[in-house]
Amino acid sequence: NQSDDSGDEEPTSQSDKSELYTTLRTLASKLDDLSQCNDLIAKHGAALQRSLSELETLKLPAESGEKIKAVTERATLFRITSNAMINACRDFLELAETHSRKWQRALQYEREQRLRLEETIEQLAKQHNSLERACRGAPALPSSSTELSNASKGSWTDSWLGKRSHCLKARTRLVKGETSDEDEETEYFDAMESAPDFITVTTDPVEHRRTGSNVSATSSEQTETWNLDSQGFELPHHASSSASASRSVKLNRKRRTHIPEKPNYSLNLWSIMKNCIGKELSKIPMPVNFNEPLSMLQRLTEDLEYHELLDKAAQCENPAEQMCYVAAFSVSSYSTTIHRTAKPFNPLLGETFELDRLVESGFRSLCEQVSHHPPAAAHHVYSKCGWTLWQEITIASKFRGKYLSIMPLGAIHLQFHSGRNHYMWRKVTSTVHNIIVGKLWIDQSGDIDIINFKTKDKCQLKFSPYSYFSRDCARKVTGVVTDREGKANYILSGTWDEKMEFAKVVQSSQDGTSCEGKQKTVYQTLPPKVLWRKYPLPDNAENMYYFSELALTLNEKESMTAPTDSRLRPDQRLMENGDWEEANVEKQRLEEKQRATRRLREAEAVKALEEGRDCDAYKPVWFQKKEDPITGEEMYVYKGGYWESKEAQDWNLCPDIY
Repeated sequence: NQSDDSGDEEPTSQSDKSELYTTLRTLASKLDDLSQCNDLIAKHGAALQRSLSELETLKLPAESGEKIKAVTERATLFRITSNAMINACRDFLELAETHSRKWQRALQYEREQRLRLEETIEQLAKQHNSLERACRGAPALPSSSTELSNASKGSWTDSWLGKRSHCLKARTRLVKGETSDEDEETEYFDAMESAPDFITVTTDPVEHRRTGSNVSATSSEQTETWNLDSQGFELPHHASSSASASRSVKLNRKRRTHIPEKPNYSLNLWSIMKNCIGKELSKIPMPVNFNEPLSMLQRLTEDLEYHELLDKAAQCENPAEQMCYVAAFSVSSYSTTIHRTAKPFNPLLGETFELDRLVESGFRSLCEQVSHHPPAAAHHVYSKCGWTLWQEITIASKFRGKYLSIMPLGAIHLQFHSGRNHYMWRKVTSTVHNIIVGKLWIDQSGDIDIINFKTKDKCQLKFSPYSYFSRDCARKVTGVVTDREGKANYILSGTWDEKMEFAKVVQSSQDGTSCEGKQKTVYQTLPPKVLWRKYPLPDNAENMYYFSELALTLNEKESMTAPTDSRLRPDQRLMENGDWEEANVEKQRLEEKQRATRRLREAEAVKALEEGRDCDAYKPVWFQKKEDPITGEEMYVYKGGYWESKEAQDWNLCPDIY
């Protein structure tokens, strides 16, 4: 008999293992039964289909033929449903078999992990003692303030201990049998959050002015102007409790503050499949149950929710400070996505959306769907407050089973009229989790690199993805604003769903050390100020698709708009009014009309090719493709004429898409 070296384990552990083995055997037996049922359904379903086909060949009266046809349609529906169930059962079978092997491996791995855990705890205690002794005898950081030394010591020691703590927690979870969802060849590693690229230490501005002999010239020039009492961005009418009263602008007209509440329609398999009988797969419409009553063009316009940030940036004389406001604006566009898990309507080719707030807010915006395959939208915004923004966005997506990754492709350009500073950046990846099972939630991850092509200033923003093991707050965003020499001027921090702050850098050093032994930059900064803060949602927003104050007004009816405007789209209007059944019918009609128009265009191209003449491809009405002189890429830019056509009410160039 082999000796058992696990005698010091808890008495219940052996019985737990036996119970788990019994469960695995039972599960394997049930999986065999499920596999047999799968084969039987496939066999009898095929036999039923053959019998119905034979009945159709018989010469029967017309009335009998109609009944047989009805039975055949029902049998077809049964076959579709059975195939869906068979595929689901097959997927479940494969998944269960895969996890069964993983559970077996986890049980075998448990004893080895327990020993490693004991060694880790012992090593952690030794390193902790060694670290404490090293901290007591460590020299101060190169600053005249003792506060910096103590604060930075606490920062990197806490960071090191925190990461070791996460390593320990991760290993403890493995001992308890929590295995990952990776394949069999996956090795077990410590689950650890990604380390921050730098450490920030806040100093007292009064103390800094007294001991500022070591401060660089760039920092000392503006330290005196860093007033904590003046915040970078504030909510107008701060004392107001409602979002609708939070703006200080005097409106020319009263905008709506409510839309019809979202109906409580349940989405089941039958509601989708009943529309599938007798139709080609490409003609099956996705129901509006997955949508919100806004188009993608309107969602793109929502980026202007915090246009005041760009108005303030236009007033900045310091390019580095202007960069901070531009960075905050790029982050603010994600604040509306935290609860918005429904998808917007895909715009029809040639669909437009205007937002004319020149009198109220100083800007006017125009979007047009310039391509359908791949879907692409062009956007142009002019502000009399001193800036112009333009972009072309194409959406690429990847379905990973459990989540959907949405990757906006294309550059966003921003130019200020005074000083001619030209900025460019690209959006990060949005991820929708729990696509199959569970409550949907959205995360943003990746880097945004903002470049000022005139001064060569840069800002790198890091959107940290959600991590189960992270001690940081969720939806965290950090960044550094640097000049052309790479010298840091400002540190940005906050979350993409709440607020962003910026702090002036007065000194930097390379004395921070991570647990991996790499040196980190330690930034000594003045106390942070708020750059941007999210507006509160309107009352009852949870029943109005979690729309913000601006989003509630985007689909409000306007006079004198182009006939292609998204506000005039009938299926979207029906959905907003709560008539979802009628919206689904109308949505199918619009999509079929778009396909028919595309087929006519393709037939005309074929005919022109046969006759040896040129046939122009589809061209947008208000945008034209040009080469970007900065990136060298071709993109659609506004060619003018829309607002003049609106004033003259001359819409002859607009296609009939509705």
